[in-house]
Amino acid sequence: MNIRQLMKQAQQMQEQLQKDLADTVVEATVGGGVVTVKMSGQKQVLAVELDPEVIDPEDPEILQDLLVAAFNEAGRKVDDHLGEKLGGMAPGIPGLG
Repeated sequence: MNIRQLMKQAQQMQEQLQKDLADTVVEATVGGGVVTVKMSGQKQVLAVELDPEVIDPEDPEILQDLLVAAFNEAGRKVDDHLGEKLGGMAPGIPGLG
């Protein structure tokens, strides 16, 4: 395979990956379901859902911790999805598959 073909194949794979990430939505739920975050494959937050019971003006730190955990979990799910996609593409790349 010549370098030009290899570069074209890599560009096509990158375009496909970008399209897949644009179409991907992950959801992370923490605290037994009281906080849910939806995130795109490009790590843009799409939605945050809060159960009213988690909103306690006397203890905002609980909600803050749950939000951090939900955002981090959603980010991990995007990373896992990306890893699966890249792993699935590796067989098409000489030397990686």
